[in-house]
Amino acid sequence: MKKKIIIFGATGNVGSYLLKYALEYFNKDEYEVIASGRRKTDFFTKRGIEYYSIDLTKASDFEQLPTENVFAVMLLSAQIPSYMNTYEPKKYIDSIITGGFNVLEYCRKNHVDRILYTQTVFDVSLYPHDVILKPDITPNFSYTGDHAIYVIAKNTMLELLKHYYQEFGLKKFIFRLPTIYNYSPYPYYYPNGIKTKRPIYQMIEKAQNGEPLEIWGDPHYAKDMVHVYDFSQMLCKAVEVQQETGFYNVGTGIPITIEEQIFTIIDVFSPSSHPSPVIYRPDKICGGGFLMDISNAKEELGYVPLYNCHKLFEDYKQEMEINRFAELRLA
Repeated sequence: MKKKIIIFGATGNVGSYLLKYALEYFNKDEYEVIASGRRKTDFFTKRGIEYYSIDLTKASDFEQLPTENVFAVMLLSAQIPSYMNTYEPKKYIDSIITGGFNVLEYCRKNHVDRILYTQTVFDVSLYPHDVILKPDITPNFSYTGDHAIYVIAKNTMLELLKHYYQEFGLKKFIFRLPTIYNYSPYPYYYPNGIKTKRPIYQMIEKAQNGEPLEIWGDPHYAKDMVHVYDFSQMLCKAVEVQQETGFYNVGTGIPITIEEQIFTIIDVFSPSSHPSPVIYRPDKICGGGFLMDISNAKEELGYVPLYNCHKLFEDYKQEMEINRFAELRLA
């Protein structure tokens, strides 16, 4: 029988691309990739992909899922701050802790070999942004603000994963995520509850129109920019690895300066006849990125990042033309 892999969160921005990657990555004679999400949709079944609509907070919903030969679970589903238009911290508790517990119980009852879990980079958000984050760095985050309970819920889930590994032998692989870059036809998020077009899409639109783009602060300020398929590669390799646990930073190991990012956007999206001019604004503040140490992912998983800055934005451009997930994002 084929080994089954269930992706919880397959309807999300990142999860939908992970599903696409996994379907192409795994040998179809050996593995069967199954999609799951809270949304009721026929998007996947129309494309021949097995899909289950599951509310993770409802234990009874899991009775729909396969019970035999489930080898791996990828758990991406969670309420996240950037999509919360009004602050409701109980949603973090429900989706991350209660939902996560129900996934773990499903794994225990059905003898799942391993679980892959995505952690947040916010657990180390108080470190200086010029520090290269090691996978085993001690958590350092704020206990105040609208992200606090989100981070606490995520950290609680890590403790539950330790318990299920030690008590029941459920192998665990944890991935700390910075921003994962992938095109979405829905370009908005909700900082402080206000619907706002993401800065990356604002810059792309200006470049398309040949309008000026500004570089704020230090133009050499650098961060890790991770394409969704590099993230997906790391998770898929963790399904195959012959070990019991792992904790990995998701990254490329290649710092991208804000200057390189802006000039790449202009090169990819601006008309050659009138490319966007660049305005340096050292008086403005720019920050928020991280540099990630990915050495153990390379050594243990055989991970090789493939997307540099230019290839990342070329993929954005291609996905904008294809708009393959419009039905999921805009419905």
